[in-house]
Order: sequence, then structure tokens, then C-alpha cells
Amino acid sequence: MEAEGCEAGAVGEGPGRPGTPSLAEELYRRLPAEESAELRLQPQGPEEAKAFVNAFLKRSMPKMKEEAIQDILTRKAVVLEHYSKRKTKQKRRKTKGFTAKQRREMRLFEIEPDQQRYSIFLPLHELWKQYIRDLCHGLKPDAQPHMIQTKLLKADLHGAILTVTKSKCPSYVGITGIVLQEFKHIFKIITKEDKLKVVPKLNNVFSLEIDGFISYIYGSKFQLRASERSAKKFKLKGTIDL
Repeated sequence: MEAEGCEAGAVGEGPGRPGTPSLAEELYRRLPAEESAELRLQPQGPEEAKAFVNAFLKRSMPKMKEEAIQDILTRKAVVLEHYSKRKTKQKRRKTKGFTAKQRREMRLFEIEPDQQRYSIFLPLHELWKQYIRDLCHGLKPDAQPHMIQTKLLKADLHGAILTVTKSKCPSYVGITGIVLQEFKHIFKIITKEDKLKVVPKLNNVFSLEIDGFISYIYGSKFQLRASERSAKKFKLKGTIDL
């Protein structure tokens, strides 16, 4: 029999009818030359076919010993098992970002002096106002103030116009401008006089106005990054000390 023709199925030996070839004889008989030529197979004798079948069964059932395979082969049908190869999961490499020192050295967050102009960032302020209107569903007159206040506290303030209304340092009071950058502890604000001001959040109270609604921000309770504020729950209090 041609070794290549063996497929998963029933293989075994047993008594046949008188005058008929046994299963083993049929299994290992040589294919006719015409069929071998048509299938482009090299004819093999019974011994080669038997050796191939044994090797094939051993590869198909690697967990079973050879004695057990021969015992099953001579007594009953064999159901070939399929063992799928386990795919090894490739570990994802985490991309390393720049350290704080490297960012400072590369001056990634610094605004060039020729770009420090109030008029350049007015379109950013208009985009921010539209963003807040969409966030608060139009800022309707009948809207509840504490709901708007809660949303503003979690909103992105890049582009908002902030004013320092109270401060323990009198020189900060009255500073008004567009927020260009917000960090954990400071705001960077561009004023109408085209001056870039760095205002700390600590000990300062800020106000922002949009469509007649004025909101106050106590910087001492606001020392969070913009990404952290979106998940924080703020508690509304009557009075808060600087």
C-alpha cells in the first residue's frame, strides 16, 4: 500500500470471510502500477507500508506508548488524535516615553517668544466656548448651576479665559488671559498685553465666565492634572479658605 494514502480512520486486523483477503492484506497490499503512476507515487512493498503505518500512528499519538499502539492496532479500530500546537504569546514591549528631565532638556512644553501673542490663541478660545456649550447642552437659562459647575470642574480648560480674583499674593490679583497650558500646580496664561504669566494654583481663586455664567475655581483644591480631574469627584462646599 502507498504510505501517503493513509488517513485518519479505522485500522485493524481481524478474521475475514473464507476466500477473501484479510484486513491486513488489504491494508498493506501493493497498489497496481497504473494507479501508482496516476497518483505519482512510488510503489512500496508490504514491509515498507507497515513501517510507514507504525511511524504514522506514533506521530499521531505521541502520548501513547508503542506497545499500546500495537495492541490497539491488532484488536480494534484506531481513532487518530489531533494535537494542536500551543501558540506562544508574544509579550508586548512597552514603549518608553521621555522622562521629565528629558522633556525639560528638549523644551517640549515651552512656547516660543514669537508665538506668545494673545491674538493667535483667540480661535482656541472660541473652540473652547463651543466645547463647553456642547458639554453643558447649550448653557440654557433654566440649567441648574451646580450641574454646570460640576461639568466645568472636570472639563479641559485649555483655551478658557481665567481671571485671578483672590490671592494671598496681591500681585496675582487681576491677571486675566487665555489658558495655554495646565499642569498639576500651575496655569500658563497669555494676557492681552502678549505676556505669558505662570500662575500657581495654590492660594489663588480663579473665575471663568461663559455666556453669562460665572464659575469660581479654588486653586488649592484644584491641584490635579487635566487627565486626573475628569475622574475625580468634587464636593461642593459653601466656603473654602485660600
